[in-house]
Amino acid sequence: MNVAVLLLTAALVLLIAVLAAVGAGKLARLDGATYPTALTRAATAFTAVLILATAVVGAFAALLT
Repeated sequence: MNVAVLLLTAALVLLIAVLAAVGAGKLARLDGATYPTALTRAATAFTAVLILATAVVGAFAALLT
């Protein structure tokens, strides 16, 4: 596979993860959470998106081999 496509895909996944984390942190702050709690929720959302992306890639890799 082309290296540029792989890098672009990785950058897109990271962008989506960051946007999900920002959204989760902002929603937590709007709900009245403290800054440390909002940061924890944002980190959890970021990690969840990366784990989900890894699971999807693993499933596709299993289907393609």
